[in-house]
Amino acid sequence: MARARWSVLVTVLLLGLATPVGAAAPTWGTAQRVALPAGATGLSQGYLPSISCPDVGDCAATGIYVDGAGDNVGMVVNEVSGHWRVASAIVAPANAASVPSLTPYWISCPSVGNCAVVGSYLDGSGNTDAFAVNEVNGAWRPATTIVLPGDAATQGQNSLLRSVNCSAPGACSAIGTYFDATSPVARTLGMTVNEVNGVWGVAQSVALPAGTNMTPLVSLSNLACASAGNCAATGSYLDANNVTRGLLVTETAGVWGAATTLLEPANASAYALAQVSSLDCPAAGTCSAIGTYETADGHAAGFTLDERGGRWQRAVMMRLPVASNVNPHVFFYGFAGVACASAGNCATGGQYRDANGTYQAFLVSEVRGVWRNATRVALPAGASAGHNGGVVALTCPALGACRAGAAYLDAHGNYQALLLSETGSVWRAQTVSLPAGATSVGVAGGVYAIDCVAPNRCVAAGSYLAGATTYMGFTVATR
Repeated sequence: MARARWSVLVTVLLLGLATPVGAAAPTWGTAQRVALPAGATGLSQGYLPSISCPDVGDCAATGIYVDGAGDNVGMVVNEVSGHWRVASAIVAPANAASVPSLTPYWISCPSVGNCAVVGSYLDGSGNTDAFAVNEVNGAWRPATTIVLPGDAATQGQNSLLRSVNCSAPGACSAIGTYFDATSPVARTLGMTVNEVNGVWGVAQSVALPAGTNMTPLVSLSNLACASAGNCAATGSYLDANNVTRGLLVTETAGVWGAATTLLEPANASAYALAQVSSLDCPAAGTCSAIGTYETADGHAAGFTLDERGGRWQRAVMMRLPVASNVNPHVFFYGFAGVACASAGNCATGGQYRDANGTYQAFLVSEVRGVWRNATRVALPAGASAGHNGGVVALTCPALGACRAGAAYLDAHGNYQALLLSETGSVWRAQTVSLPAGATSVGVAGGVYAIDCVAPNRCVAAGSYLAGATTYMGFTVATR
Protein backbone atom coordinates (compact mmCIF):
# COMPACT_ATOMS: atom_id res chain seq x y z
CA MET A 1 0.00 0.00 0.00
CA ALA A 2 1.24 3.51 -0.71
CA ARG A 3 2.60 5.48 2.20
CA ALA A 4 -0.07 7.34 4.19
CA ARG A 5 -0.68 10.79 2.72
CA TRP A 6 -1.80 13.96 4.42
CA SER A 7 -5.53 14.39 4.91
CA VAL A 8 -6.97 17.71 5.97
CA LEU A 9 -10.52 17.53 7.23
CA VAL A 10 -12.79 19.88 9.08
CA THR A 11 -15.37 19.33 11.75
CA VAL A 12 -17.08 22.35 13.30
CA LEU A 13 -17.85 22.53 17.00
CA LEU A 14 -20.12 25.40 18.01
CA LEU A 15 -18.06 26.52 20.97
CA GLY A 16 -18.34 30.28 20.99
CA LEU A 17 -14.71 30.68 22.11
CA ALA A 18 -12.87 33.98 22.05
CA THR A 19 -9.97 32.74 19.91
CA PRO A 20 -10.13 34.09 16.34
CA VAL A 21 -11.48 31.45 13.96
CA GLY A 22 -9.18 32.71 11.24
CA ALA A 23 -6.00 31.82 13.14
CA ALA A 24 -3.95 29.16 11.37
CA ALA A 25 -3.94 25.61 12.68
CA PRO A 26 -0.51 24.01 13.06
CA THR A 27 0.94 21.79 10.36
CA TRP A 28 2.50 18.55 11.56
CA GLY A 29 5.68 17.27 9.97
CA THR A 30 6.63 13.71 9.05
CA ALA A 31 6.96 11.30 11.97
CA GLN A 32 10.49 10.34 13.00
CA ARG A 33 11.40 6.85 14.19
CA VAL A 34 12.59 6.59 17.80
CA ALA A 35 16.13 5.21 17.87
CA LEU A 36 16.32 2.25 20.27
CA PRO A 37 19.42 0.89 22.02
CA ALA A 38 21.67 -1.56 20.17
CA GLY A 39 20.13 -5.04 20.06
CA ALA A 40 16.56 -3.87 20.64
CA THR A 41 13.97 -5.49 18.38
CA GLY A 42 11.12 -3.01 18.81
CA LEU A 43 8.66 -1.54 21.29
CA SER A 44 6.73 -3.90 23.54
CA GLN A 45 3.10 -3.80 22.30
CA GLY A 46 3.76 -0.35 20.86
CA TYR A 47 4.15 1.04 24.39
CA LEU A 48 5.27 4.70 24.39
CA PRO A 49 2.61 6.21 26.67
CA SER A 50 3.91 9.54 27.96
CA ILE A 51 5.82 12.63 26.83
CA SER A 52 6.72 15.91 28.54
CA CYS A 53 8.15 19.01 26.87
CA PRO A 54 9.36 21.86 29.13
CA ASP A 55 10.65 23.94 26.20
CA VAL A 56 10.72 24.06 22.42
CA GLY A 57 13.03 21.33 21.12
CA ASP A 58 13.51 19.80 24.57
CA CYS A 59 11.26 16.83 25.45
CA ALA A 60 11.46 13.45 27.10
CA ALA A 61 9.33 10.34 26.59
CA THR A 62 9.13 6.96 28.27
CA GLY A 63 8.11 3.47 27.20
CA ILE A 64 9.26 -0.14 26.93
CA TYR A 65 11.48 -1.82 24.33
CA VAL A 66 12.22 -5.50 23.73
CA ASP A 67 15.89 -6.45 23.98
CA GLY A 68 17.74 -9.18 22.07
CA ALA A 69 16.80 -11.79 24.68
CA GLY A 70 13.11 -10.99 24.28
CA ASP A 71 12.83 -9.25 27.67
CA ASN A 72 10.92 -6.02 28.26
CA VAL A 73 13.11 -3.08 29.28
CA GLY A 74 11.87 0.29 30.56
CA MET A 75 13.38 3.21 28.66
CA VAL A 76 13.60 6.98 28.39
CA VAL A 77 14.38 9.00 25.29
CA ASN A 78 15.34 12.68 25.22
CA GLU A 79 15.08 15.44 22.67
CA VAL A 80 17.87 17.98 23.24
CA SER A 81 17.97 21.26 21.33
CA GLY A 82 15.69 19.83 18.65
CA HIS A 83 17.46 16.50 18.19
CA TRP A 84 16.15 13.16 19.51
CA ARG A 85 18.85 11.01 21.04
CA VAL A 86 19.02 7.22 21.17
CA ALA A 87 16.77 5.82 23.89
CA SER A 88 18.43 4.47 27.02
CA ALA A 89 17.38 1.79 29.48
CA ILE A 90 16.20 2.88 32.92
CA VAL A 91 18.64 1.55 35.52
CA ALA A 92 16.58 -0.53 37.96
CA PRO A 93 17.10 -0.30 41.76
CA ALA A 94 19.83 -2.42 43.33
CA ASN A 95 17.35 -5.03 44.64
CA ALA A 96 15.85 -5.70 41.20
CA ALA A 97 15.51 -9.19 39.77
CA SER A 98 17.89 -10.22 37.00
CA VAL A 99 15.03 -9.51 34.62
CA PRO A 100 13.23 -6.65 36.42
CA SER A 101 10.50 -6.12 33.81
CA LEU A 102 10.60 -2.44 34.73
CA THR A 103 7.43 -0.70 33.55
CA PRO A 104 7.33 3.11 33.37
CA TYR A 105 3.87 4.68 33.36
CA TRP A 106 4.30 8.45 33.34
CA ILE A 107 6.86 11.21 32.89
CA SER A 108 6.88 14.84 34.03
CA CYS A 109 9.57 17.40 33.18
CA PRO A 110 9.30 20.77 34.98
CA SER A 111 12.39 22.19 33.24
CA VAL A 112 14.90 21.25 30.58
CA GLY A 113 17.04 18.30 31.73
CA ASN A 114 15.00 17.73 34.89
CA CYS A 115 12.34 15.02 34.78
CA ALA A 116 10.77 12.24 36.82
CA VAL A 117 9.39 8.88 35.69
CA VAL A 118 7.33 6.53 37.85
CA GLY A 119 6.24 2.91 37.52
CA SER A 120 6.92 -0.57 38.87
CA TYR A 121 9.53 -3.34 38.66
CA LEU A 122 10.14 -6.89 39.88
CA ASP A 123 12.59 -7.29 42.77
CA GLY A 124 14.77 -10.28 43.60
CA SER A 125 12.24 -11.64 46.11
CA GLY A 126 9.42 -11.80 43.59
CA ASN A 127 7.67 -8.62 44.76
CA THR A 128 6.46 -5.92 42.41
CA ASP A 129 7.78 -2.63 43.80
CA ALA A 130 6.98 0.98 42.96
CA PHE A 131 9.85 3.13 41.68
CA ALA A 132 10.70 6.70 40.75
CA VAL A 133 13.64 7.77 38.63
CA ASN A 134 14.91 11.31 38.14
CA GLU A 135 16.81 13.13 35.45
CA VAL A 136 18.94 15.83 37.08
CA ASN A 137 20.66 18.47 34.96
CA GLY A 138 20.45 16.25 31.88
CA ALA A 139 21.66 13.00 33.49
CA TRP A 140 19.34 10.10 34.33
CA ARG A 141 20.02 8.55 37.72
CA PRO A 142 19.30 4.95 38.78
CA ALA A 143 15.70 4.32 39.86
CA THR A 144 14.72 4.58 43.53
CA THR A 145 12.44 2.13 45.31
CA ILE A 146 9.50 3.91 46.92
CA VAL A 147 9.14 3.23 50.65
CA LEU A 148 5.57 1.98 51.08
CA PRO A 149 3.13 2.90 53.88
CA GLY A 150 3.67 1.20 57.24
CA ASP A 151 0.82 -1.27 56.72
CA ALA A 152 2.24 -2.61 53.43
CA ALA A 153 2.85 -6.32 52.92
CA THR A 154 6.50 -7.32 53.00
CA GLN A 155 5.97 -10.47 50.91
CA GLY A 156 3.75 -10.92 47.88
CA GLN A 157 3.74 -7.17 47.33
CA ASN A 158 2.27 -5.65 44.16
CA SER A 159 2.81 -1.89 44.21
CA LEU A 160 3.15 0.73 41.51
CA LEU A 161 3.13 4.47 40.90
CA ARG A 162 0.77 5.28 38.06
CA SER A 163 1.21 9.03 37.60
CA VAL A 164 3.56 11.86 38.55
CA ASN A 165 3.45 15.65 38.30
CA CYS A 166 6.47 17.88 39.00
CA SER A 167 6.08 21.60 39.65
CA ALA A 168 9.84 22.23 39.87
CA PRO A 169 13.03 20.14 39.75
CA GLY A 170 13.04 17.88 42.80
CA ALA A 171 9.46 18.77 43.73
CA CYS A 172 6.92 16.18 42.56
CA SER A 173 3.70 14.48 43.62
CA ALA A 174 2.87 10.90 42.60
CA ILE A 175 0.04 8.44 43.16
CA GLY A 176 -0.44 4.69 42.89
CA THR A 177 -1.50 1.50 44.67
CA TYR A 178 -0.05 -1.18 46.95
CA PHE A 179 -0.96 -4.35 48.88
CA ASP A 180 -1.41 -4.08 52.64
CA ALA A 181 -0.53 -6.85 55.10
CA THR A 182 -4.11 -8.03 55.72
CA SER A 183 -4.28 -11.83 55.99
CA PRO A 184 -5.23 -14.14 54.41
CA VAL A 185 -6.05 -11.83 51.47
CA ALA A 186 -4.15 -8.57 51.05
CA ARG A 187 -6.16 -5.43 50.27
CA THR A 188 -5.32 -3.21 47.28
CA LEU A 189 -5.09 0.35 48.63
CA GLY A 190 -4.22 3.75 47.21
CA MET A 191 -1.09 5.71 48.10
CA THR A 192 0.41 9.14 47.55
CA VAL A 193 4.05 10.17 47.78
CA ASN A 194 5.87 13.50 47.45
CA GLU A 195 9.38 14.39 46.40
CA VAL A 196 10.72 17.36 48.38
CA ASN A 197 14.13 18.93 47.65
CA GLY A 198 15.03 15.99 45.44
CA VAL A 199 14.23 13.29 48.03
CA TRP A 200 11.28 10.94 47.67
CA GLY A 201 9.47 10.59 50.99
CA VAL A 202 7.60 7.66 52.53
CA ALA A 203 4.34 6.93 50.73
CA GLN A 204 1.11 7.59 52.61
CA SER A 205 -2.00 5.42 52.45
CA VAL A 206 -5.14 7.13 51.12
CA ALA A 207 -7.90 7.25 53.74
CA LEU A 208 -10.98 5.71 52.10
CA PRO A 209 -14.60 6.82 52.48
CA ALA A 210 -16.83 5.10 55.02
CA GLY A 211 -18.57 1.95 53.86
CA THR A 212 -15.81 0.43 51.75
CA ASN A 213 -15.54 -3.23 50.90
CA MET A 214 -13.37 -5.50 53.03
CA THR A 215 -11.36 -5.86 49.82
CA PRO A 216 -11.70 -2.37 48.32
CA LEU A 217 -9.60 -2.99 45.15
CA VAL A 218 -8.55 0.65 44.97
CA SER A 219 -7.37 1.96 41.64
CA LEU A 220 -5.68 5.38 41.88
CA SER A 221 -4.46 6.22 38.42
CA ASN A 222 -5.05 9.86 37.48
CA LEU A 223 -3.18 12.89 38.83
CA ALA A 224 -3.22 16.60 38.02
CA CYS A 225 -1.58 19.51 39.84
CA ALA A 226 -2.41 23.20 39.54
CA SER A 227 0.72 24.20 41.47
CA ALA A 228 3.26 22.76 43.89
CA GLY A 229 1.44 20.78 46.57
CA ASN A 230 -2.01 21.51 45.13
CA CYS A 231 -3.16 18.43 43.24
CA ALA A 232 -6.07 16.08 42.72
CA ALA A 233 -6.14 12.35 42.06
CA THR A 234 -8.95 10.11 40.90
CA GLY A 235 -9.68 6.43 40.55
CA SER A 236 -12.15 3.88 41.84
CA TYR A 237 -12.87 1.46 44.70
CA LEU A 238 -15.40 -1.16 45.78
CA ASP A 239 -17.98 -0.14 48.35
CA ALA A 240 -19.60 -2.39 50.97
CA ASN A 241 -22.18 -3.52 48.38
CA ASN A 242 -19.43 -4.65 46.01
CA VAL A 243 -20.18 -1.75 43.65
CA THR A 244 -17.39 0.08 41.84
CA ARG A 245 -17.48 3.76 42.84
CA GLY A 246 -15.45 6.74 41.68
CA LEU A 247 -12.75 7.96 44.09
CA LEU A 248 -11.60 11.60 44.51
CA VAL A 249 -8.58 12.75 46.54
CA THR A 250 -7.23 16.29 46.95
CA GLU A 251 -3.81 17.61 48.01
CA THR A 252 -3.80 21.12 49.51
CA ALA A 253 -0.58 22.93 50.43
CA GLY A 254 1.31 19.63 50.30
CA VAL A 255 -1.10 17.65 52.48
CA TRP A 256 -3.27 14.90 50.98
CA GLY A 257 -6.78 14.72 52.43
CA ALA A 258 -9.12 11.76 52.87
CA ALA A 259 -10.79 10.42 49.74
CA THR A 260 -14.40 11.18 48.88
CA THR A 261 -16.85 9.30 46.68
CA LEU A 262 -17.90 10.51 43.25
CA LEU A 263 -21.50 11.73 43.11
CA GLU A 264 -22.73 9.89 40.04
CA PRO A 265 -25.16 11.38 37.49
CA ALA A 266 -28.80 11.42 38.52
CA ASN A 267 -29.70 8.63 36.08
CA ALA A 268 -26.98 6.24 37.32
CA SER A 269 -27.78 2.64 38.14
CA ALA A 270 -27.52 1.53 41.76
CA TYR A 271 -24.65 -0.57 40.42
CA ALA A 272 -23.17 2.15 38.26
CA LEU A 273 -19.62 0.73 37.90
CA ALA A 274 -18.32 4.31 37.83
CA GLN A 275 -14.74 4.86 36.66
CA VAL A 276 -12.95 8.22 36.51
CA SER A 277 -10.76 8.07 33.42
CA SER A 278 -8.85 11.36 33.40
CA LEU A 279 -8.68 14.82 34.94
CA ASP A 280 -6.95 18.18 34.62
CA CYS A 281 -6.63 21.01 37.16
CA PRO A 282 -5.89 24.46 35.69
CA ALA A 283 -6.16 26.17 39.10
CA ALA A 284 -6.08 25.16 42.76
CA GLY A 285 -9.47 23.74 43.75
CA THR A 286 -10.66 23.84 40.14
CA CYS A 287 -10.57 20.62 38.14
CA SER A 288 -12.47 18.90 35.35
CA ALA A 289 -12.70 15.13 34.92
CA ILE A 290 -14.33 12.51 32.71
CA GLY A 291 -15.35 8.92 33.17
CA THR A 292 -17.87 6.20 32.45
CA TYR A 293 -20.80 4.67 34.31
CA GLU A 294 -23.86 2.50 33.78
CA THR A 295 -27.27 4.16 33.63
CA ALA A 296 -30.42 2.80 35.25
CA ASP A 297 -31.30 1.44 31.78
CA GLY A 298 -28.07 -0.55 31.68
CA HIS A 299 -26.33 1.68 29.13
CA ALA A 300 -22.58 2.43 29.20
CA ALA A 301 -22.48 6.23 29.23
CA GLY A 302 -19.89 8.94 29.75
CA PHE A 303 -19.89 11.67 32.37
CA THR A 304 -18.20 14.99 33.01
CA LEU A 305 -17.28 16.17 36.48
CA ASP A 306 -16.13 19.54 37.81
CA GLU A 307 -14.48 20.73 41.01
CA ARG A 308 -15.28 24.36 41.82
CA GLY A 309 -13.93 26.29 44.75
CA GLY A 310 -12.46 23.10 46.18
CA ARG A 311 -15.80 21.22 46.10
CA TRP A 312 -16.54 18.39 43.69
CA GLN A 313 -19.93 18.74 42.01
CA ARG A 314 -22.26 15.93 40.97
CA ALA A 315 -21.21 14.29 37.71
CA VAL A 316 -23.33 15.00 34.64
CA MET A 317 -24.16 12.64 31.79
CA MET A 318 -22.21 13.44 28.63
CA ARG A 319 -24.35 14.48 25.68
CA LEU A 320 -23.16 12.46 22.69
CA PRO A 321 -23.45 13.33 18.99
CA VAL A 322 -26.77 13.11 17.19
CA ALA A 323 -27.61 9.57 16.05
CA SER A 324 -25.64 7.84 18.76
CA ASN A 325 -26.68 4.34 19.77
CA VAL A 326 -29.30 3.90 22.50
CA ASN A 327 -26.47 2.16 24.35
CA PRO A 328 -23.47 4.20 23.20
CA HIS A 329 -20.82 2.03 24.90
CA VAL A 330 -18.74 5.13 25.70
CA PHE A 331 -15.08 4.34 26.23
CA PHE A 332 -12.04 6.47 27.06
CA TYR A 333 -8.63 5.14 26.05
CA GLY A 334 -6.04 7.42 27.57
CA PHE A 335 -4.99 8.70 30.98
CA ALA A 336 -4.52 12.11 29.36
CA GLY A 337 -8.03 12.15 27.93
CA VAL A 338 -9.08 15.60 29.16
CA ALA A 339 -7.22 18.93 29.09
CA CYS A 340 -8.04 22.46 30.23
CA ALA A 341 -6.69 25.74 28.88
CA SER A 342 -8.13 27.58 31.88
CA ALA A 343 -10.74 27.10 34.57
CA GLY A 344 -13.98 25.95 32.94
CA ASN A 345 -12.50 25.75 29.44
CA CYS A 346 -11.58 22.17 28.63
CA ALA A 347 -11.82 19.47 25.96
CA THR A 348 -12.09 15.71 25.95
CA GLY A 349 -12.80 12.88 23.58
CA GLY A 350 -13.22 9.15 23.30
CA GLN A 351 -15.19 6.51 21.45
CA TYR A 352 -18.89 5.63 21.16
CA ARG A 353 -21.25 3.58 19.02
CA ASP A 354 -23.56 5.29 16.55
CA ALA A 355 -27.13 4.27 15.72
CA ASN A 356 -25.83 1.62 13.30
CA GLY A 357 -23.62 0.07 15.97
CA THR A 358 -20.46 1.41 14.32
CA TYR A 359 -17.66 2.72 16.49
CA GLN A 360 -16.98 6.44 16.12
CA ALA A 361 -14.61 8.97 17.69
CA PHE A 362 -15.97 12.08 19.41
CA LEU A 363 -14.82 15.40 20.82
CA VAL A 364 -16.59 17.57 23.37
CA SER A 365 -15.69 20.93 24.91
CA GLU A 366 -16.41 22.75 28.13
CA VAL A 367 -16.82 26.49 27.58
CA ARG A 368 -17.02 28.90 30.52
CA GLY A 369 -17.94 26.06 32.84
CA VAL A 370 -20.61 24.50 30.61
CA TRP A 371 -20.05 21.19 28.82
CA ARG A 372 -21.42 21.28 25.27
CA ASN A 373 -22.82 18.50 23.10
CA ALA A 374 -20.20 16.13 21.74
CA THR A 375 -19.35 16.16 18.03
CA ARG A 376 -18.35 13.20 15.91
CA VAL A 377 -14.82 13.38 14.49
CA ALA A 378 -14.83 13.65 10.69
CA LEU A 379 -12.68 11.02 8.95
CA PRO A 380 -11.23 10.63 5.44
CA ALA A 381 -13.44 9.24 2.69
CA GLY A 382 -13.96 5.51 3.06
CA ALA A 383 -12.57 5.45 6.59
CA SER A 384 -14.19 4.32 9.82
CA ALA A 385 -13.27 4.71 13.47
CA GLY A 386 -13.03 0.99 14.20
CA HIS A 387 -12.89 -0.65 17.61
CA ASN A 388 -9.67 1.18 18.54
CA GLY A 389 -10.55 4.39 16.77
CA GLY A 390 -11.34 6.84 19.55
CA VAL A 391 -9.64 10.02 20.71
CA VAL A 392 -6.76 9.04 23.00
CA ALA A 393 -4.70 12.04 24.14
CA LEU A 394 -5.44 15.76 24.50
CA THR A 395 -3.66 18.93 25.50
CA CYS A 396 -4.91 22.54 25.52
CA PRO A 397 -2.02 25.04 25.46
CA ALA A 398 -4.40 28.01 24.99
CA LEU A 399 -8.07 28.87 24.93
CA GLY A 400 -9.64 27.49 21.76
CA ALA A 401 -6.39 25.84 20.71
CA CYS A 402 -6.53 22.22 21.88
CA ARG A 403 -4.66 19.35 20.24
CA ALA A 404 -5.69 15.68 20.21
CA GLY A 405 -4.58 12.31 18.93
CA ALA A 406 -6.89 9.64 17.54
CA ALA A 407 -6.92 6.63 15.23
CA TYR A 408 -9.07 5.31 12.40
CA LEU A 409 -9.34 2.47 9.88
CA ASP A 410 -8.54 3.64 6.37
CA ALA A 411 -10.28 2.44 3.22
CA HIS A 412 -7.89 -0.54 3.08
CA GLY A 413 -8.64 -1.64 6.64
CA ASN A 414 -5.33 -0.38 8.06
CA TYR A 415 -5.21 1.65 11.26
CA GLN A 416 -3.83 5.15 10.84
CA ALA A 417 -3.02 7.85 13.40
CA LEU A 418 -4.80 11.19 13.32
CA LEU A 419 -3.77 14.53 14.82
CA LEU A 420 -6.60 16.96 15.56
CA SER A 421 -5.97 20.68 15.95
CA GLU A 422 -8.55 23.15 17.24
CA THR A 423 -8.52 26.78 16.15
CA GLY A 424 -11.33 28.76 17.72
CA SER A 425 -14.46 26.79 16.90
CA VAL A 426 -12.94 24.60 14.18
CA TRP A 427 -11.17 21.24 14.50
CA ARG A 428 -8.90 20.20 11.62
CA ALA A 429 -7.47 16.71 11.27
CA GLN A 430 -4.25 15.54 9.69
CA THR A 431 -3.20 11.93 9.17
CA VAL A 432 0.25 11.21 10.58
CA SER A 433 2.80 10.72 7.81
CA LEU A 434 4.63 7.65 9.10
CA PRO A 435 8.36 6.94 8.73
CA ALA A 436 9.46 5.65 5.32
CA GLY A 437 8.05 2.25 4.41
CA ALA A 438 5.37 2.14 7.12
CA THR A 439 1.74 1.79 6.08
CA SER A 440 -0.13 1.40 9.37
CA VAL A 441 0.11 2.11 13.08
CA GLY A 442 -1.46 -1.29 13.76
CA VAL A 443 -4.10 -2.20 16.31
CA ALA A 444 -1.76 -1.44 19.25
CA GLY A 445 -0.16 1.69 17.80
CA GLY A 446 -1.18 5.30 17.29
CA VAL A 447 -0.68 8.64 19.00
CA TYR A 448 -0.50 8.10 22.77
CA ALA A 449 0.74 11.44 24.09
CA ILE A 450 0.91 15.11 23.06
CA ASP A 451 2.54 18.11 24.72
CA CYS A 452 2.67 21.73 23.58
CA VAL A 453 4.94 24.54 24.72
CA ALA A 454 2.74 26.93 22.70
CA PRO A 455 -0.31 26.41 20.45
CA ASN A 456 1.83 25.90 17.35
CA ARG A 457 4.84 24.28 19.03
CA CYS A 458 3.73 20.74 19.83
CA VAL A 459 5.20 17.24 19.87
CA ALA A 460 3.32 13.94 19.79
CA ALA A 461 4.60 10.45 20.52
CA GLY A 462 3.28 7.03 19.62
CA SER A 463 4.04 3.83 17.75
CA TYR A 464 3.53 2.15 14.38
CA LEU A 465 3.92 -1.24 12.69
CA ALA A 466 7.42 -1.71 11.31
CA GLY A 467 6.81 -5.38 10.42
CA ALA A 468 4.12 -8.01 10.65
CA THR A 469 4.13 -7.89 14.47
CA THR A 470 6.95 -5.45 15.29
CA TYR A 471 6.17 -2.02 16.67
CA MET A 472 8.50 0.95 16.64
CA GLY A 473 8.10 4.32 18.31
CA PHE A 474 7.73 7.66 16.58
CA THR A 475 7.70 11.34 17.44
CA VAL A 476 6.15 14.02 15.28
CA ALA A 477 6.31 17.79 15.73
CA THR A 478 4.58 20.84 14.34
CA ARG A 479 6.57 22.84 11.85
